[in-house]
Amino acid sequence: MADVERSPGRPADDSDLAEIDLGLLLALEALLRERNVTRAASRLNIGQPALSARLNRLRQVFADPLFVPAAAGRGVVPTTRAVELQTELAEVLGRLRRMVEGPAAFDPARDQRTFVVAIHENPAVTLAPGFVAQLTAMAPRTRLALVHPTPDIVDRLERGEIDILVTGPDRISGELMQRPLFEDSFLTAQRKGHPRGTGTLDLDTFCELDHLLISADGGGFAGLVDDALTALGRSRRVAVSIQTYALAPVILAHSDCICTLPRRFLMRFAHELDLIPPPLDLPPARIVALWHPRNQEDAGHAWLRDRLYQAAAAN
Repeated sequence: MADVERSPGRPADDSDLAEIDLGLLLALEALLRERNVTRAASRLNIGQPALSARLNRLRQVFADPLFVPAAAGRGVVPTTRAVELQTELAEVLGRLRRMVEGPAAFDPARDQRTFVVAIHENPAVTLAPGFVAQLTAMAPRTRLALVHPTPDIVDRLERGEIDILVTGPDRISGELMQRPLFEDSFLTAQRKGHPRGTGTLDLDTFCELDHLLISADGGGFAGLVDDALTALGRSRRVAVSIQTYALAPVILAHSDCICTLPRRFLMRFAHELDLIPPPLDLPPARIVALWHPRNQEDAGHAWLRDRLYQAAAAN
């Protein structure tokens, strides 16, 4: 690469930056600290001729002598320009050294980052109470956003907009890291004082009653239970379709509809609803945590995942 001398006062451009490498910056730092060519060369573990060559390159890059011989004949004295560079040089090299050293240890008591977890409503009701309690107690300066998953969730995980996705295993992508959180069975819920009573719910009665169904996409009238009934040659009447889990306990408490939902969700409302095992076998609901490999080694992200695992284990 040809030597380029920049006139004093001319703004630096990319060609000027291309003339600077880390070796030159370290040489400048050593000379500023030692004020002696021999000691600076020893500090860098290079010979004096090699350091002199670097100093000549620095003089061309900065268009300044940078160091002049000391009056006593021993050592060198920095010019005004070299002294001006010292603070910025320390900052630049400090940042580079921190990059090489790796991230600082994660301290939940001091960290102020915002965590974003995409989670569906059903697992949110199950996990959020314990999860949020841990974060507010252990990491009081952090913030937590629980958001609904969107169709572009994988891209958002890759961009770092979402830290963790909590969902069913059908959303698993091969490029994502994953860990199972829990499996859940199902219960059927009815209002207190339901006219059918509180005894065992047989299949005939189950099929005759009006049902409430939660349709995530909105407006659907068939789901997992209907698939299981079809396999038995049976069917039911879904009288009401809603799009949010939050409405289900309210509607059930004020109607004669019944609803079959994951056990962990319904147990939150056991004081206001009667809960009965459904009269048919249903595959368990599986919930997993997914995250992008870009976050796998991040200490703060690992801490967040551990809090989620503990919340899942506590339910």
